[in-house]
Amino acid sequence: MPKVLISDKMSPLAEQTFKDRGVEVDFKPGLTKEELIEIIGDYDGLAIRSSTKVTPNVLKAAKNLKVIGRAGIGVDNIDVAAATNSGVVVMNTPFGNSITTAEHAIAMVMALARQIPQANASTHEGKWEKSKFMGVEITGKTLGLIGCGNIGSIVAERALGLKMKVLAYDPFLSTERASDMGITKVELDELFAKVDFISLHTPLTDQTRNIVDADALARMKDGVRIVNCARGGLIDEAALKDALDSGKVAGAALDVFAEEPAKENPLFGHANLICTPHLGASTSEAQVNVALQVAEQMAEYLLTGGVTNSLNMPSITAEEAPKLTPYMKLAEQIGGFAGQLTENGLKRVVVEYEGHVAELNTKPLTAVVLEGLMSPLMSSVNMVNAPVIAKERNIQVTEVKHDREGDYHTLIRLTVETERGERTISGTLFANKLPRIVEIHGVRMEAELSEHMLYVVNDDKPGFIGALGSLVGYNGVNVATFALGRRVEGEEAVALIAVDQPIKDIVLDQVAALAHVRQAKRLTFSKTD
Repeated sequence: MPKVLISDKMSPLAEQTFKDRGVEVDFKPGLTKEELIEIIGDYDGLAIRSSTKVTPNVLKAAKNLKVIGRAGIGVDNIDVAAATNSGVVVMNTPFGNSITTAEHAIAMVMALARQIPQANASTHEGKWEKSKFMGVEITGKTLGLIGCGNIGSIVAERALGLKMKVLAYDPFLSTERASDMGITKVELDELFAKVDFISLHTPLTDQTRNIVDADALARMKDGVRIVNCARGGLIDEAALKDALDSGKVAGAALDVFAEEPAKENPLFGHANLICTPHLGASTSEAQVNVALQVAEQMAEYLLTGGVTNSLNMPSITAEEAPKLTPYMKLAEQIGGFAGQLTENGLKRVVVEYEGHVAELNTKPLTAVVLEGLMSPLMSSVNMVNAPVIAKERNIQVTEVKHDREGDYHTLIRLTVETERGERTISGTLFANKLPRIVEIHGVRMEAELSEHMLYVVNDDKPGFIGALGSLVGYNGVNVATFALGRRVEGEEAVALIAVDQPIKDIVLDQVAALAHVRQAKRLTFSKTD
């Protein structure tokens, strides 16, 4: 039974969901860094919110960890790169709090327009400063969205309902999608020049850090109002303070800050600043939603291999997982076969999919091929970190899908280019579930892979098979299956032999010494269920 640790405060429904799915769970919020490191090695999964920091030291201690689930969108508290290198899946829940965060942004727009927090504070003090708080209508005003994904699109919908015009800057937003939404896609300079309100809804990346800086503020309309309920660091806070001081920016409403918790900030106390302590996802509905979602996603992965909302590996839906399972085994065997035959530096990998498999989600299969390929060459490789490791080592990976169906109804073909040449291995499924190797380096055969195997490349000469059989028999090696193939009569041939026990070094040396042998390798594969 998989075991999960919930290390942050979370809706009790998360713990119950894990239990209902058959996952053992411990609820231990408030652990110190040292306490987490001490116990994390006992768990397959870690469910967190924003308090737990998943650092390289935590991951180093997490010997059994397979998945980290963040109940929320932001993963600033997770070292995703280190998790990927450790082969740990990182998931978030991007949809559970979308409406809540969007509503908070709209509330900030309304509060800015009518100076509601300032008027509230003044009235509480008994000042009744009615003439001081002259607001603006939002009807007919133009809202500029920087980012128009899950949350930004909901903000756009709400703003249109309030009779605002909406412009959006988002490199991933198509013109057709913008038109369907009733908004206008623009470049960033045009957005800055035309809008009355700006609301940010983009992740914090190297490209978006300080996207609103002094230069951007100078290009905006005088009296612009700015809302940020996305991530701290998108706005240069010092530049924003200058713009508020000068009146260039009429008001700003911030739910997030560059450093959090933000107990001190140069912006605090400014008359035209509204701020909240990262409340974007803070509704009871959102907290229940993200807790349920993260528990469901993590349980699905631990129990079935289904991957949803992962930041570092391809998604596999619950419906796809059972269809992909036999192909996962085939992909692992093909990659492992090539990896055990590879003795030189990898340069290029091409994975081709033909027939039925080409209609499936092949990204996870390519990751498994790479895992199998690189595992014999290096330790701690799995389908999560294999693509990253390949990229770090400048191994070019290409995935190709063919619509055609060839000699087999489904086929995976792996071509590996090393410093000394190319090798191709192909495999299929018999009866849609049984992995079989059907081609090795241009030699056709049909072979089932087993735990212990002997691979021999030889000249196709009379008497060789008998000599090989006699040798392994003399050494007490029992043969389970014997697959043969050749390209052309009298030229290169391949023998792939499944045996009941590991091939000893002395036997391998004797095989290699036989006349006509070009190559002899001992191969091992994980047991097939």
